[in-house]
Amino acid sequence: MGVRRKDGRLIDPHTWKNMGDDLNELYQEVILDHCRKPRHFHELPEATCSAEGKNPLCGDNFKVFVKLDGDVIRDISFQGSGCCISKASASMMTGHVMGKSAADARKLFTGYHDMVTTGAVNEDEMGKLAVFAGVHNFPMRVKCAILPWHAMLAALNGEQSATTEEKP
Repeated sequence: MGVRRKDGRLIDPHTWKNMGDDLNELYQEVILDHCRKPRHFHELPEATCSAEGKNPLCGDNFKVFVKLDGDVIRDISFQGSGCCISKASASMMTGHVMGKSAADARKLFTGYHDMVTTGAVNEDEMGKLAVFAGVHNFPMRVKCAILPWHAMLAALNGEQSATTEEKP
């Protein structure tokens, strides 16, 4: 598995850590592509659960729709608006969790959250999501990157909404 650059070259994720400037360029390309052309960006009328996620500090607002078949995420989509990081995060999240069990999606949430807050990447677990590892260098953007994930988790937990703010 790899990521294809605009120039057509395929980048193996196992070599990402040694790529320096090429890595930053690749990350930017992938994030901008998912921001401009988000995947799974539509309402899902047959969703079995959904939740809205809000980031009151920057105004990001997304609704995540999940169609479960037993414990398996058969389909997932999102709608809303936000910055490039939050929209790209939602786009890549939907593609990454589709077909996984709810338990695996919850585990992935934990790994993703750890990655965007610390920069530590488990490349086997994260795959293409590793493009968000650099977000930890921009603490104000961490909430943008995790908002759609909080909304997905809320939906899986039967909750109607999620926020990136600490609960009292």
